[in-house]
Amino acid sequence: MKGPSGPVSGKQGPSGPLSGKQGPSGPLSGGKRDLLDVDDLDAAGLAAVLDLAEAPDPPPVLAGQGVALVFEKPSNRTRVSMEMAVVQLGGHPIAVRGEEVGIDSREPAEDVARALAAYCAAIGARVFEHARVERMAAAAPVPVVNLLSDDAHPCQALADMLTLRQARGRLEGLTLAYVGDGNNTCRSLMRAAGLAGMQMRVATPAGFEPAPWGDVVVTGDPYEAVAGADAVYTDVWASMGREDEAAVRRAQFAGFTVDDDLMAAAGSDAVFLHCLPAHRGEEASASVVDGPRSLVWPQAANRMHAQRGLLLWLLSGAEARQP
Repeated sequence: MKGPSGPVSGKQGPSGPLSGKQGPSGPLSGGKRDLLDVDDLDAAGLAAVLDLAEAPDPPPVLAGQGVALVFEKPSNRTRVSMEMAVVQLGGHPIAVRGEEVGIDSREPAEDVARALAAYCAAIGARVFEHARVERMAAAAPVPVVNLLSDDAHPCQALADMLTLRQARGRLEGLTLAYVGDGNNTCRSLMRAAGLAGMQMRVATPAGFEPAPWGDVVVTGDPYEAVAGADAVYTDVWASMGREDEAAVRRAQFAGFTVDDDLMAAAGSDAVFLHCLPAHRGEEASASVVDGPRSLVWPQAANRMHAQRGLLLWLLSGAEARQP
């Protein structure tokens, strides 16, 4: 899934410094960077991360170093894609289960972050409470990445933007329709779309709307949201940690399934996106998830590429060379 972008400009391998980057014992030159939600980037930063994600020969900025990956929540795509992104940058990923570190039970989030930062060049955390990853970032002298929290899913949004840019050749001016729960994925998408100059519409049942953000249009009518859209996106109706609400939510979200009729209301060349796992027959029909408009598998693959670009940006302050 690597695109045609040129190599990272002016970067050195393990024998030389990278934009003043220090090891785990010190912050980056000019202050360290974190990514807790997409709006920790600006528009230029988002574009740089996406360009770096497509660099065909990324420099080994993590050679001889580790990245700690803490998982309070189970993970498939996030863990494997992040581990491989670290490996592709020359580093060693160290995945740790939540019960092993015991954030705020065995020791405070701040102490967990300080200890991991003593050994590793960066920390990723997949947590329930967003405040925990915020506290870790405030305490750690190395970059901290939110791998998912109840409030945000920024790495997914980066992969989504990369997938759309590859499919359309641009982001600015596109219309993205999101149908379903106004959850963490939706909120991070809203921020990413704003940074990229996209229009976004959200269709969700009453009571499940995301907090207002920018110029995002929120409606209770899925057909209004998808009309003429360039891409239609959905996610599970009961997010991780809310599985006990699944039966009730199926009734509350009736009419919000992305099926062939709804896709027909979008643009004639509209694509379908889903962050997975997909519950075929609930938030999307099998004919859409597995159909010719679906980009769910390139989207899943782009988790690795987007996170590799993000780590490059966080660790080196690198900017992608313009093609």
